Amino acid sequence: MKKREVPFSPPDIDSQEIEEVIEVLKSGWITTGPQTKKFEKEIADFIGTDMAVCLNSCTAALEMTLRILGIGEGDEVIVPSYTYTATAAAVQHTGAKVQMIDTALDSFEMDYDQISSKINQNTKAIIPVDVAGKPCDYDQIFKIVEKNKKLFKPSNNLQKQFNRMIVIADGAHSFGAEYKGRKVGQVADFTCFSFHAVKNLTTGEGGAVTWPSRKNINNEELYKQYMLFSLHGQSKDALSKSKIGQWEYDILEPLYKCNMTDIQAAIGRNQLKRYKSLLNRRREIISNYNKAFESNDEIAILKHQGKEFSSSGHLFLTRIKNIDSEQRNEIIEKMGERGISCNVHYKPLPMLTAYKNLGFEIEKFPNAYHQFKNEISLPLHTRLTDEDVTYVARNFVEIINQVVK
Repeated sequence: MKKREVPFSPPDIDSQEIEEVIEVLKSGWITTGPQTKKFEKEIADFIGTDMAVCLNSCTAALEMTLRILGIGEGDEVIVPSYTYTATAAAVQHTGAKVQMIDTALDSFEMDYDQISSKINQNTKAIIPVDVAGKPCDYDQIFKIVEKNKKLFKPSNNLQKQFNRMIVIADGAHSFGAEYKGRKVGQVADFTCFSFHAVKNLTTGEGGAVTWPSRKNINNEELYKQYMLFSLHGQSKDALSKSKIGQWEYDILEPLYKCNMTDIQAAIGRNQLKRYKSLLNRRREIISNYNKAFESNDEIAILKHQGKEFSSSGHLFLTRIKNIDSEQRNEIIEKMGERGISCNVHYKPLPMLTAYKNLGFEIEKFPNAYHQFKNEISLPLHTRLTDEDVTYVARNFVEIINQVVK
């Protein structure tokens, strides 16, 4: 086969998005303004919620949600051990304590049977992660939350409205995914999305939060809290201040700075217009990979479609049976020599220095390590051609056969 160059996950930016950015630059309004407000409305319409908030990252969305809920020092938040650092780092930033859960055996999802053992009177929230865009078992999570609600001790009025541990989904991968007929973003109490450069829908950097309406929670007030927390605690945003005679403002609290800009929103709005076709193309690529590997017993692949869920198809995760991490790395290197960029998702948090220093030990998370040691993520993005997919699949099988003898 003739050598091809197949990058792992370049952004899919078209000419219309470039034109939209040029228009914003010409408009003279490049920070948070009309484009961001329109993008928020369009995200809410797409997800099926009343509100959405755009911020500068999913990490900020997670942290601001925790802070608005009043979660901080003395509290505990449950997170999976098999995720990117952002999930746990957002908790650390607030001063709350991270409680980690191992994955279930041969699964990228946390072991739901372990959750109850981590819940106590200090536990305020759980952050499940939709790895690769496949939704977690939210029904199971909410059953566990309800079962343990007697242990929940609310520390402010907003927490009282839930009167149980709050489910904050890390949906960094799962914008557009569905769970039992509902879009991810409607299911958890709060869902935080990422629009980073490698994500299905990108704004370069960026993120958003959505939440389903609740009887006793005022969505407008909650939205205002996000605006305050993301813009220094300022009583008016720049758009409001720009109106004639409306310059004056107040700082209600010395808060944070993580707003989205109109430049980012202009990219995102056009990405959203063509998002259905982008998702469809991802699903075609996944189907082609699945067919290529269906008769190969050495390769286990994450299932992206099922009766009760539909993944966003963000990552194509494989696990190669009966290999160790050194053989896995050899396969990745040989793929790179043939122009194919691969990756690993994820190195479990207890293997990272930051979390080792917090006292976490990978030996206590054997299933997470078992997932990691033989995981290889293949290129999955909408700039792949069918010929690229065939090239990747053929070389992958050939190299595995060389390494696994």
